[in-house]
Amino acid sequence: MVPLLLVLLLILILFGAGFALKILWWVALAVLVIWLIGFVARGTSGSGGRGRWYRW
Repeated sequence: MVPLLLVLLLILILFGAGFALKILWWVALAVLVIWLIGFVARGTSGSGGRGRWYRW
């Protein structure tokens, strides 16, 4: 009974990790898009760096 529970627990952990990694890929993609929009908006603002909303 214990080995069966360990296998089921391992499957559950691996499934949860796979789902979490997929969510993290979508979050990273959203952050990249927001960063690119901010980079383009900063380039077109023309205020000499004052329109920047981040420090990089």
